Amino acid sequence: MIRSAYLAAEGFEGDLGEELRRAGVRVEAWHGRLALTPDAPVTAAWALDVWTDPREIAVPSVKAGADALRAIQRNWAHYPLLHHRRSALLAERLPPVKARPLVFPEPAPGGHLGAWTLLAPDRMLASPTKTSPFVNGEVRFAEDREGPPSRAYLKLWEALTRIGHHPQPGETCLDLGASPGGWTWALARLGARVTAVDKAPLDPAIAAMPGVSCRQESAFALDPRQEVPVDWLFSDIICYPARLLGLVQKWMEAGAARNFVCTLKFQGDTDHDAAAAFAAIPGAQVFHGFHNKHELTFARLA
Repeated sequence: MIRSAYLAAEGFEGDLGEELRRAGVRVEAWHGRLALTPDAPVTAAWALDVWTDPREIAVPSVKAGADALRAIQRNWAHYPLLHHRRSALLAERLPPVKARPLVFPEPAPGGHLGAWTLLAPDRMLASPTKTSPFVNGEVRFAEDREGPPSRAYLKLWEALTRIGHHPQPGETCLDLGASPGGWTWALARLGARVTAVDKAPLDPAIAAMPGVSCRQESAFALDPRQEVPVDWLFSDIICYPARLLGLVQKWMEAGAARNFVCTLKFQGDTDHDAAAAFAAIPGAQVFHGFHNKHELTFARLA
């Protein structure tokens, strides 16, 4: 019996599998990027989506499969892998799911969404509930291809969308490891006041944005006890996660920042111990976003 299923981003099945092993979750089979387990669902940072109530359903015909899903609820997301023609025909019989790109800071969809996939021509796996409101956990945006100096802003947009909160006009933000300025650009566009910190210079166009100030120094040299407290601390610093953990703990202990959004960047092997330490912080959210690479996002709100 399959009691939960975990969908990894492409290329990160190994990280998800190791995380589940450490959590005592048995993975009995992989269906593409979907880990199938007889154990109850748990929080999994490396899963884009978790199917929390999967059940196997007989599919003697395309119509029967669609009717079975419709009898449970209206909205379903399809994870296509095998039997493409048959699954496409089945999907055509279901109400279409509007998956248009979000216009940030538009909130995440609020509608109920399930997920299904064909395990065999005559058998599907369907879960009426899942953790992500997005199709296969993929958060897509209407991109700005002219303003930001890099595409790093997309993972920040995703993080803020997933936690359901973002800086308000006039709130103060510290952007550590800011160069060339993708996150600073996104924050300044929200009307926040941003102090960008990096040993490398910010893109001149970003440095000139209203509300942006720059400090060309190391983020690790800052003493939070000597800094003016901020509403938000952001970090996209390239460093080992264990070192970032020390920095975050220092700012938390000093009470110098209310909200935190940071990228844990793994160099070489994934440091699962450091990821677990971040997840153990009270109120923490740790997740692998659709726009993350070999990294996790850590967030904690006041």
